[in-house]
Amino acid sequence: MTLELVCPAGNLPALKTAIDHGADCVYIGFRDNTNARAFPGLNFDVATMREGVQYAHRKGKKVLLALNTFPQTSTWTKWQQAVDQAMETGVDAIILADPGLMRYASHTYPDLRLHLSVQGSATSYEAINFYHEHFGIQRAVLPRVLSLAQVENVVKNTNVEIELFGFGGLCVMVEGRCVLSSYATGESPNTAGVCSPAKAVRWEQTPKGLESRLNGILLDRYEAGEKTGYPTLCKGRFEVEDETYYAIEEPTSLNTLELLPEMLAMGIAAIKIEGRQRSSAYVEQVTKIWRAAIDEAQRNADHYTVQTAWTAQLDNLAEGQQHTLGAYHRPWK
Repeated sequence: MTLELVCPAGNLPALKTAIDHGADCVYIGFRDNTNARAFPGLNFDVATMREGVQYAHRKGKKVLLALNTFPQTSTWTKWQQAVDQAMETGVDAIILADPGLMRYASHTYPDLRLHLSVQGSATSYEAINFYHEHFGIQRAVLPRVLSLAQVENVVKNTNVEIELFGFGGLCVMVEGRCVLSSYATGESPNTAGVCSPAKAVRWEQTPKGLESRLNGILLDRYEAGEKTGYPTLCKGRFEVEDETYYAIEEPTSLNTLELLPEMLAMGIAAIKIEGRQRSSAYVEQVTKIWRAAIDEAQRNADHYTVQTAWTAQLDNLAEGQQHTLGAYHRPWK
């Protein structure tokens, strides 16, 4: 089986960059809250999406559209129209989380390829097979909470293609179920499209240092020269029993280069790179490294090694300039 490299594209230049440097697929979103990276200035309108799809298809590559937030009763028409507009642009698949939207898409466009989003929170083969049976899902993106042994069990018990996150920002919650942002801002990432809405983020220089806040809640305080990160509740430093530290999760990036041979052996269909909110320079560097790594692993998995230069470059791009295997590797399990 050929392992696909699925790369992020927050705009048209990033899409072209990913395609030109080795991505098999890129995933994108509309310029609104129908996708889970609804940051200001990011994403595509219909015209640029159509142009991006045409560019990818000329190069023999695919474009996947994320419609991975959840419509409400009062906003259903907007998400329905997004499916219709996606069909007009010629995207190769739509990544969905909401069962109602899956029903609409599968009934209205029976030939449309559907992928189950990580926001669908399907962590078992039973859940994935349910979505396949009822909505024809052909691929599922697994939440980043399973060990590789658990991933392998899923792969063995479903005919649905499995896509895994390989690199990028690490969500410490089961995607699709986090309510931390809702608690802090009153807006759910599952409907508003972003876990820390830009309008709720504030930076302030104080006598104690540079402070980041989300809707008034102090998330972090940085000393002079200390590297800062985009403020999210799960990766803030908090005072717990007179100790201030990353109480939920440190800011770090997932990097699974060393696990590639194992992922290949268990039959993973695709590796996904996180980062639609990142720059074209990020997309270029990460895509080039992962293209080279996947090609080497597929040529000779038994003698595959992670090159030091790959790790060094990815660490420079990683959140907090550090990486982890996340839940994939649990030595205690």
